[in-house]
Amino acid sequence: MTATELYRDPVYDGATDPVVRVVGDRWWMFYTQRRASHPAPGPGVAWVHGSRIGIAHSDDGRAWRYAGTLEPDAVGDRLALRAGAPPAEVERTYWAPEVIHDGDRWRMYVTEIDGIPTRWEGHAREIVEYVSDDLARWQRRGAVPLASDRVIDAAVARTPDGRWRLWCKDEAADSVTRVAVSDDLSTWQVEGTAVGGRPHEGPTVFALGGSWWMIVDEWRGMAVHRSPDAVTWERQGGPDAVVLAAGAVPGPGFGHHGAVLQHDGDTWLYFFGHPARAYDPSSSHTADADERRCAVYRARLQVTDGLLHVAPE
Repeated sequence: MTATELYRDPVYDGATDPVVRVVGDRWWMFYTQRRASHPAPGPGVAWVHGSRIGIAHSDDGRAWRYAGTLEPDAVGDRLALRAGAPPAEVERTYWAPEVIHDGDRWRMYVTEIDGIPTRWEGHAREIVEYVSDDLARWQRRGAVPLASDRVIDAAVARTPDGRWRLWCKDEAADSVTRVAVSDDLSTWQVEGTAVGGRPHEGPTVFALGGSWWMIVDEWRGMAVHRSPDAVTWERQGGPDAVVLAAGAVPGPGFGHHGAVLQHDGDTWLYFFGHPARAYDPSSSHTADADERRCAVYRARLQVTDGLLHVAPE
């Protein structure tokens, strides 16, 4: 299956890590606005940093229009939607939003990094919680206490035991998925490793067809893990099996870091890909802008005979 391109960021053409939520008739997409086409982003991997959270709107989940970025205030304890191109760059990096509704209000879990690093290693990362009543204005609550200072890519869900869990990539633990648990979304306790094995990132967790599922990005396609309780996980298809592998997007690219939306009886995985190249996690990301560009796609998910499948739209 080759997915259809849905959205490109009109500012820097680097839309990644999408998460989609629906309120009334409006669809909201939150994403990492990588600076793929920036004319002078800096050396090394600076173009992947210095990013804001971009927002796009849709009436149907397919046709998207750019709405702006979440901009920090002078104090840095609030983010608010501002239309148009981003203003002057800020010395902070925002990655990989996760947006949930807790039954009362919206919560967003964002990876934050001080500055605009030019290399992957040596820079602390933290997952920070914000709260909102309207998805456009966000109040910073603070960093979630997790297992290390190298955590990114939060996924949050209420699990069958009634507790909340936050899964994330822990780069200090060989880049596997670690998990923390909370009864109230205020106090967190680290539980340990949820999914180990091959390094990966970008978990998304959801229930479908009588099971819980976790999809993670292995930079060669997406690994699928199944659980009866969202606590213990078993990989679908063995250690080498992936979905959305090479050919999942036009060109040589794979499916990368996405999040699931369940709406009107459908289960969609919104994810990103590199239309012009296949991703090489060992590269320095200093290629030209065309190779850095990213696009957002979606795939319908279904469970058949106890297995999760990517189905034609």
